[in-house]
Amino acid sequence: MVNVVVRYFAVLREQRGLDSENVATDSATLRALYSDLADRHGFRLPVGVVRYAVNGTFVDPDRPLTDGDEVVFVPPVAGG
Repeated sequence: MVNVVVRYFAVLREQRGLDSENVATDSATLRALYSDLADRHGFRLPVGVVRYAVNGTFVDPDRPLTDGDEVVFVPPVAGG
């Protein structure tokens, strides 16, 4: 099990009702973590449209999680 800090932005922050949380997880990758949290918190964005950052760097969703990582799920942004 690893412990990570997850930060939420935009629609994910609205759906979760938090800016961030500490998460203890058995998920091996970012993709698996997002999937688990989506099921747990009812996120409606599919895993494929979310971008992933760890410790301030955008990374592949199949990157393994490491204890102490700061994970950011970045939803698509609309604007004009």
